[in-house]
Amino acid sequence: MKVVLAQSGRPFPDWAWFNQANIERLQGLFIEHMQLTVLALFFGLLIALPLAVAAMRWRRLYNPLLNLTGVLFTIPSAALIIAMFAFLPIERFGLRLRTSVIALTIYTLLILFRNTVAGLDSVPRDVKEAATAMGFTPVRRLLRVEFPLALPVIIAGVRIAAVTTLGLVTITAFIGQGGFGQLFITGFQRQYTMEVAVGVVLSFALAILVDLALVGVERVLTPWSQSRGARA
Repeated sequence: MKVVLAQSGRPFPDWAWFNQANIERLQGLFIEHMQLTVLALFFGLLIALPLAVAAMRWRRLYNPLLNLTGVLFTIPSAALIIAMFAFLPIERFGLRLRTSVIALTIYTLLILFRNTVAGLDSVPRDVKEAATAMGFTPVRRLLRVEFPLALPVIIAGVRIAAVTTLGLVTITAFIGQGGFGQLFITGFQRQYTMEVAVGVVLSFALAILVDLALVGVERVLTPWSQSRGARA
């Protein structure tokens, strides 16, 4: 940091950086950061939820699916994103947005799959049996009983996946995406500490805000768990 300051010769903090052009740029980067995060979580849930239901239905699938998503999660993010950008057919996957979303989605799968299975597995057996005795079909029981009761654990997984994805989004700056991560790239290229610092602070603040927002969503969707916790 001292080297950057010495080479740039610019004051830090440099409040003049927050001019009209940069404010508009931050708005665009915020939209991009959130777009990548929301798309990754959406497609992650779209894949992980059916896999979790299948793992609950056929228990022998759980370990292979857990191992597969675990292996995908351990792939270095920068290497995966750059490799996908370099080797996937451009005409099919596009240059930047689709490549970024695919890579980010991969990193959500382990967390979402594991927490969904854990949530569904936490539903008491007697509750399931009572729903079946009342004439619920397996699908209706899953949608009306099991998923609602599993929501606190599932949303906890979504929170972890969201914060993780918000951090990984910055890596996609290497292929021209990245939201606030682009500030890291341009800041280091220009040896401008203020730009790097703004990117770090805004990325951190966005992660906190999204996590708090998901806590609010959880309280709205699962009021019974809040009241049960208050009585406890």
